[in-house]
Amino acid sequence: MVYRGHVENGVIRLDGAVVLPEGSEVRVELAMPAPPAKPLAPNVPTIEDKLRAIWADVPQKEWDKLPADLTEHLDHYIYGTPK
Repeated sequence: MVYRGHVENGVIRLDGAVVLPEGSEVRVELAMPAPPAKPLAPNVPTIEDKLRAIWADVPQKEWDKLPADLTEHLDHYIYGTPK
């Protein structure tokens, strides 16, 4: 059986009220070729470049104030959840 659909925000959405059993094996085939992705202009900085520039302006003494276990207990430090 063939179902038609479209891509929405990177997710394949089938058109109509299609309900497939959990674990169904499917095959995706493009009905028409996707347009080629536009390459970035050479002078456009990436998000990583922008973040590095921001981080470079933060003095080391401010970085030293961060808790050593920040990444492991981020929700605790942001929302006050138990560690």
